[in-house]
Amino acid sequence: MDPVAALKQIALFLERSGEPTYKVRAFRKAAAIVADLPPGELDKRVRAGTLTALPGIGKSTAAAITEAVTGGEPGYLTKLTEGAQGPVAGGAQLRAALRGDCHTHSDWSDGGSPIREMAEAAIALGHEWMALTDHSPRLKVANGLSAERLRRQLEVVAELNVELAPFLILTGIEVDILLDGGLDQTDELLAEVDVVVASVHSKLRMPKAEMTERMLTAVANPHTDILGHCTGRLVTGRGRPESTFDAESVFAACVEYGVAVEINSRPERLDPPRRLLSLAAEIGCQFAIDTDAHAPGQLDWLPYGCERAEECGIGADRVINSRTADDLLTGIASRK
Repeated sequence: MDPVAALKQIALFLERSGEPTYKVRAFRKAAAIVADLPPGELDKRVRAGTLTALPGIGKSTAAAITEAVTGGEPGYLTKLTEGAQGPVAGGAQLRAALRGDCHTHSDWSDGGSPIREMAEAAIALGHEWMALTDHSPRLKVANGLSAERLRRQLEVVAELNVELAPFLILTGIEVDILLDGGLDQTDELLAEVDVVVASVHSKLRMPKAEMTERMLTAVANPHTDILGHCTGRLVTGRGRPESTFDAESVFAACVEYGVAVEINSRPERLDPPRRLLSLAAEIGCQFAIDTDAHAPGQLDWLPYGCERAEECGIGADRVINSRTADDLLTGIASRK
């Protein structure tokens, strides 16, 4: 078995199951090291048992490489594969209807993998398209993209779309909702990208009235296509409470302006909570079931959102990423 492919598959399954980042990075780093070795050196080191002499290759990665080179599929990969035969959650019927993912990140901001690796993982999952939505400049902790870097990214995506066709990477951004409800990027660039996910990342404990006004202003912005993880809650580890806002008013504004409410599938978010998801459905919102993936394996987290959507009676006809890329873009253009 190709050792580079084996190492990348191990990393993908570790990401899918939410294993610690250091484990994932170890296997991805090892894959990069092996890929860069001169011809013949890998076989030589496997025979001599000197793989661990390479910086970045430890016992576990060396064992996987050796097994791949000498015998086929590494035992570690086999174990991970057997433990991942079923989906990570329910919602199978809705998941089968989804054609893409509207919210993903790459190593251009705070993701862990290059754009191509994210796209190749999406292709392997059967996606027809994915929207690349790296962070905006204000979110410095996430290496948010300046206007100059975003313009360069648009060029890179255009090149990849030629190479990966018919799969399509939609250009996009997860833009910070500023304290006054403005969006953290120029109108010119927001008009140029395909998909804009607008999310609150700061001052999450803002008083209810102020947060409501902040979100209403963002939803009314003609560049906003999706309202991202609307409560900002975290449900694992130490957790983080929900932001407080007038959900009925915000969801009604989403209906008025044609903005989809994100059903964030990240296991630590699962945002919005079911009571608000049900309210948004009752009010008549459209939805985007997204992974908010920061690594290739996380692109397989869509079932977490699908399960919760089905529990709240939301069908594929109300989920924008059940559409083809052309239909999605036509719908976005028609509301601006």
